[in-house]
Amino acid sequence: MVITNDNLSISISSEEGYDLDYVPYDQRPETYIVPAVFSLILVVGVTGNGILVLILLCHANMRNVPNTYVLSLALGDLLVIVTCVPFTSILYTIESWPWGLTICKLSECAKDISIGVSVFTLAALSAERYCAIVNPIRRHIAGLSAKPLTILTACLIWVLAIVLAMPSALFSNVPAIPLQGNRSILICSPFPEEFGVIYQKGIVMFKFLAYYAIPLCVIAGFYLGMARHLALSTRNMPGELPDHRFEQIRARRRVSRMVMCFIIVFVICFLPYHVFMLWFHFSPTSRDDYDNFWHTFRIIGFCLSFSNSCVNPIALYLISRTFRQR
Repeated sequence: MVITNDNLSISISSEEGYDLDYVPYDQRPETYIVPAVFSLILVVGVTGNGILVLILLCHANMRNVPNTYVLSLALGDLLVIVTCVPFTSILYTIESWPWGLTICKLSECAKDISIGVSVFTLAALSAERYCAIVNPIRRHIAGLSAKPLTILTACLIWVLAIVLAMPSALFSNVPAIPLQGNRSILICSPFPEEFGVIYQKGIVMFKFLAYYAIPLCVIAGFYLGMARHLALSTRNMPGELPDHRFEQIRARRRVSRMVMCFIIVFVICFLPYHVFMLWFHFSPTSRDDYDNFWHTFRIIGFCLSFSNSCVNPIALYLISRTFRQR
């Protein structure tokens, strides 16, 4: 699995499970760029998500159904920032994985849990917005049970995310990669060598479908349903609405825009990562075609996938007047 290029000779980072020709760390641009980006993610992510969690826990009037899911999102982001970002960042400045098998398993597992919590919570938020807009009367009647049901749903999302992350917890390993001059380095890999290429392709495709394509299709379905309902209701709406009714509609639309913003951020942050992983593992000529473009694309996708954990509080602050006032 070796690629050589006159202008490119690299060792792919361990979380992607493959290696290429080795180049000393001080000769790689990512040695300096990635740690700087990850330091920013760490500071902004811990600060933003920490403040968001405190706001939602300390203000009783903020504990509504959508914000319960927002709290779950923030906790998932904090998980990946604390358990993955410091270790993964240092991988770009040292030659070998120094923390052993347990930290490797924890880091890989926590990353998958966080991604699962994020995308499944976004799907649940979309379903909640659909119910709030399409059938608000029924939702109001069931208001007494809405909050316990939301908490149960959020807990089940975490359980599902943990279950789906079990392969990373069970099978992540720290193999030794031989280099020239009778040297070797250790990497943290989610792909056991004994499982072969079929396992690698299966996991890559599973993560793309379970953590990206299928949830986004579900989300798209809910938002198309909302758009259709809003178009029909606007057409049949009387000329004048009471002020309180008009304010309710505006409030629901603001929350829907907040959820849509979260979804757009998630799509942008994880699309390059999945595109690269699918291309590399499923294109028969990817090892030969890997060049400076794909190398840059990989690094950008890698950084974007982690930056998702610090962007949501910023987006929430920009679009929500309620959070800006706290």
